[in-house]
Amino acid sequence: MKNVFQNLIKENATNSLFLPFLLLVITIPLGFAINNIALGIFVLIAILNYKNFKVSFQKELLLPVFLFGLMSISVFWSIDKDSTIKALSKEISLLLIPVIFLFYNKFTHFQKLKTVTIYSYSIVALALFFIVKAVIRFAITHDKKVFFYHGSNDVDYGLVPKLLNAIHVSVFAAVAFFYFFSKKAKTKLDYLFSILLFVFIILLSSKNVVLVFILLVLIYIFFYSNAAYKMRLRNLIILGFILVGLFSIGRIKNRFQLEFQKNTEKSISTNIVEGVPAGVHKVSIIEAWTNPVFTPNDYFNGTAFRVYQFRIFGELMNENNAYLKGFGLNASYPKIKEKAEQYNLYMGNPNDSDSGYQTKNFHNQYIQNFAELGVIGFLLLIIMLFVNVKNAIKNKDFIHFAFAILMISLFLTESFLWRQRGVLFFTSLYCLFNTTIENKILNNEG
Repeated sequence: MKNVFQNLIKENATNSLFLPFLLLVITIPLGFAINNIALGIFVLIAILNYKNFKVSFQKELLLPVFLFGLMSISVFWSIDKDSTIKALSKEISLLLIPVIFLFYNKFTHFQKLKTVTIYSYSIVALALFFIVKAVIRFAITHDKKVFFYHGSNDVDYGLVPKLLNAIHVSVFAAVAFFYFFSKKAKTKLDYLFSILLFVFIILLSSKNVVLVFILLVLIYIFFYSNAAYKMRLRNLIILGFILVGLFSIGRIKNRFQLEFQKNTEKSISTNIVEGVPAGVHKVSIIEAWTNPVFTPNDYFNGTAFRVYQFRIFGELMNENNAYLKGFGLNASYPKIKEKAEQYNLYMGNPNDSDSGYQTKNFHNQYIQNFAELGVIGFLLLIIMLFVNVKNAIKNKDFIHFAFAILMISLFLTESFLWRQRGVLFFTSLYCLFNTTIENKILNNEG
C-alpha cells in the first residue's frame, strides 16, 4: 500500500489532475454530496493550474459539451422552465469534465490504466461491503431478499439501497469485472475478484445488464483472449450455436411468450411501483401497447411499462409536434402525467411511499433525449455512442469496448444520464477512454 501511495503521488507530480480525477471516479457510487465535493475539487485544481492549459479540440470531447449546451438553451422553449433550470446543475458534469480534458490533456497511458485499476479495486471493496452486509442481515432476518436487487422506499431490504440502484451498480461492477477478467497475466487475486464481481452482478438481478454482461464475457473468451486469436472462425461458429441454443430453450421461449401474451404473477422484470397488492391485474406487453384504457387496478412490470412509455412517447410527439425541439430538459413530466390521466393509470396514494406511474420518466435514454431535447438531442447521443464504440474497437481496448456496449444497452431501459450518479459515471469514463494521447491503446497488462 505504501508503494501504491508513493506511485500515485509521483504520477500526480507530473499531472496535477490525476489524483483529483481518480477521487472523482472512485466516489461515484457514494452519496451525492461526496460526488459534488469530488467534482468541485477536480474543477478547482484545474482552475489553479490554468497556466498548463493547452487547447485540444477533439470532436469526441466536444460532443457532451454540445449536449449540455442544447440542454441549457432548451430553457427558452421548455414547458416547465423551473424543472429545466434545476436539472441543469445535475447535468453540469457534461460540461465541466470534457472542457477540462480539452484544456488539460496530460493523462498518460499509464495514468489512464492506473485510474481504471484503482476504480476496479474500489468496486471490489464496495461489493464486499454489500455482500457481507447481506450475510449479516440474513443471519438476523432469514429473509433471502437481502441478497438480491435493491431495497424499496420504505424497506431497506435488497443487496444495495434503492437510492444507489441495483441496475446502476451492476454497470459499475461490470466495468470493474472486465478489468480483472481481461488481464493478460492474472494472479490468484485477479481470479478471486473476477468471481466475486461476477457473483455480485448476478445477485443484483438486473436482467438487461446480466444478459449483455454474459454476452460480453463470451465475446472476450471467443475473440479477445490469447487462445481466441488462433481459432476465430471456429469461435464465431460456436458462439452462434450458443446464442441460438440459449434462445431456443423451451422454458426461456415460454417465459418470453407469456410476457408478451398474458398477465402473469411472475415476470421477467420487476414491478415499477412497489407494494403491489394481491389480486391485481398484471399488464402484459401486448396490453401495454394496445389497451385503449387501463384501470387503477392494472399494474405494470418493468418491461410492460417501458412499452407503454414508448407508446405514449410517439403519441406525445405527434400531438404536440415536438420532434424538433422536444419539451425541454426534465420537462416531460407534465405530459407524462396527462397521459397517465388519459389512460386512467394508478396514480398512487398520498399515504403510500410510491406516488404512482405518472411520476416515472421514460426509462429509456434515447426516448428521454428525443422527448425533451428533440431530434438534435437524440442524434448527439447516438453520435457519442457511435464514437465511443468506434474508438474502443480502433484501440483494441476491451475494457473500453465493454463500457461502450454496456452504455448502449443500459440506455434502452434507463434514463441513465438524467441521474446525477449516472451522468457523472458516463462522462468521466467517456472522457478518460476517448482522450487522445500519444499511446492511444489502453492495454490491460498487469
